[in-house]
Amino acid sequence: MEEIDVPTYFVCPISLQIMRDPVTLPTGITYDRENIEKWLFSCKNNTCPVTKQVLSGFDLTPNHTLRRLIQAWCTVNASLGIERIPTPKPPVDKTQIVKILNEAKTSPNMQLKCLRRLRSITLQGERNRSCLEAAGVVEFLAKIIRSHGPDLMINADIDDGSELTKACYEALSILYHLNVSETYLKNNIMVNNGDQFVEALVEVLKHGNYQSRSYALMVLKSIFEVADPIQLISVKPDYFTEIVHVLRDQISQQAFKASLKLLGELCPWGRNRIKAVEGGAVSVLIDLLLDVTEKRTCELILNVLDQLCRCADGRAELLKHGAGLAIVSKKILRVSHAASDRAVRILSSVCKFSATPRVLQEMLQVGVVSKLCLVLQVDTSLKTKERAREILKMNSRVWRDSSCIPAHLLTSYPS
Repeated sequence: MEEIDVPTYFVCPISLQIMRDPVTLPTGITYDRENIEKWLFSCKNNTCPVTKQVLSGFDLTPNHTLRRLIQAWCTVNASLGIERIPTPKPPVDKTQIVKILNEAKTSPNMQLKCLRRLRSITLQGERNRSCLEAAGVVEFLAKIIRSHGPDLMINADIDDGSELTKACYEALSILYHLNVSETYLKNNIMVNNGDQFVEALVEVLKHGNYQSRSYALMVLKSIFEVADPIQLISVKPDYFTEIVHVLRDQISQQAFKASLKLLGELCPWGRNRIKAVEGGAVSVLIDLLLDVTEKRTCELILNVLDQLCRCADGRAELLKHGAGLAIVSKKILRVSHAASDRAVRILSSVCKFSATPRVLQEMLQVGVVSKLCLVLQVDTSLKTKERAREILKMNSRVWRDSSCIPAHLLTSYPS
């Protein structure tokens, strides 16, 4: 293909791609709107990326002349595979959004149509999202979810086609894409009927479709990230059951990882470990670990299992699963230093508090002891080595002279 020489002034200094909607800062530097809005509004910067000057305001002046030049150049070079750039829609202002909100509030039969307009605005850039938040859209969406979420249980056996259900799903979609700031969630959503809002999200997890459950889980994760200790301790058991169901169903990769992170954040508080175990977390996590190969996912699963194995019920569930000890051992030295450390911590918890003769024998047979000996021979973290050495010393009477340990590994068995 012929190499295309793109004029340098067509290229955004942030993305180094051809600008689709060029806007100019007060410093005189032009950027693509999407990139500079992300820099200013999502990343909370107050400087010009190129000049490093502090900005007194965030006025973004559309550079229509440059946009028309770029569009004309794209048209001329269309035969070389250059895509024509459409004329962008102008950003909305607060007055327009307030008008849509008032229409939705005063005309219930127009609510769904207004929500769809809000969703379209949400997807058009960071500035629009900031404007929506400032206009009070978040409270409006939260109110819809609080009002309609419980209705999903009533309509669960009917269909997803009712107006109330559709409105709830649209509100959730918008709320997720708004990417509301932590400060706003803490000071507005959690303060004003936060418990009811969380209950409504859990109802969506129970009765919603896959897309809405995915959005509900990710919003729920954002909520608990800003919750205070009392709220974290008082999480209800059925919340854990529904989070585990999202994991089990693997409704989306994003929701899957968010579920693992959420469990990792909730488990250290109060009796949450026991609630998660009773919700079926251990067996689901082990089943997932059998098939997962992606590094970060393995680390997240092992992190949650480590948390759960710090309570007796969690260790009992791990040992009850036929593949529990074997798969945890298998992940040592195969994923990352962090994963190996978590896996050895799990084995340490089992050996310290649940080491029956049957368990110790199983650890020999499935290769746990051999893997721990190998840990002492290879390059891994000092803490992991120390913990492996401690486990081996703790059970040396049972394991040291076993024929299950290969001779080349037995030489590293600590005395």
